[in-house]
Amino acid sequence: MKIIYEDENIIVLDKPAGIAVFSNNDSGLMFKLIQSYPELKNVGAEPRYGLIHRLDKDTSGILLIAKSDQALSFFQKQFRTREVHKKYIALIWGKIKENQGTIKTLINRDKDGKKQRAYPYLGPLSKKTSSRLAETQWQKIEEYGDYTLVEALPKTGRKHQIRVHFAYLGHPIVGDKLYSFKNHKAPKELNRQFLHASELTIKLMGGEEKRFSSPLPDELKQLLKKL
Repeated sequence: MKIIYEDENIIVLDKPAGIAVFSNNDSGLMFKLIQSYPELKNVGAEPRYGLIHRLDKDTSGILLIAKSDQALSFFQKQFRTREVHKKYIALIWGKIKENQGTIKTLINRDKDGKKQRAYPYLGPLSKKTSSRLAETQWQKIEEYGDYTLVEALPKTGRKHQIRVHFAYLGHPIVGDKLYSFKNHKAPKELNRQFLHASELTIKLMGGEEKRFSSPLPDELKQLLKKL
């Protein structure tokens, strides 16, 4: 794991695809990180410790870790109040006519408990519902044959939000084993989902607003060249 930035309050990692943030064994990212930063065991609760937010196992890119309970509370508040600006790069199936758009739906857990499902948003939510409002803005970057490269800007932070939203449009993310349709077989060179957390802007505890960026991983760049 590459450290993009570090100070007395935060660690900014460039997470590779293929590693879970935390797991029930010693293969999780947090377990590995604690080997170098044992003081994180005093931050937050096991197994999250100082984890400020999450990335899925097969999503790469920027991940934030807090070094103290005070820092954890400070940064997580910015996520809750939607002051954090996040940008993802995704390759999706098919071609979209529009150059940009906004996906605004409800999201709730599916009956099987493994997946999230998007539903149309028709108005104010009942206090009794477990569904949550989710919004993702997107814009087209370039078309690659039967695929489209897009920039996704999630305005909310629901589990699997970007993956669920593009599947809802009928354009799931290439390589997504959970949300792709049966006739969508990923290129044989791709052994992960094509989703990368490329930028994140957040206010540091000293008051400075900082933007962090992560370049597209080589395996994704090579796939685009081939396409």
